[in-house]
Amino acid sequence: MDLSLSAVLGVLLKGGAILLVFNEVRGLILAGPVLYGIYQAGGSLMAIWLGICSLAGIALSVVVPLFAVRKLRGTLQSSR
Repeated sequence: MDLSLSAVLGVLLKGGAILLVFNEVRGLILAGPVLYGIYQAGGSLMAIWLGICSLAGIALSVVVPLFAVRKLRGTLQSSR
């Protein structure tokens, strides 16, 4: 029973991580035109900086959960 539960959790974590990455890639694609629009409109350095910080937040929201999944996967594998 424990082995099958661990396998199901592993599959769910992997699937969730993949869906999270696809969602964040979509966010990056949608943020590109916004930054380009800021640049074309003669945006100030502050507007450009805010756009860059928004993209960094999107990147962190991908990287941090991926590290958490790796940590959980290591914990699940060590408990077997």
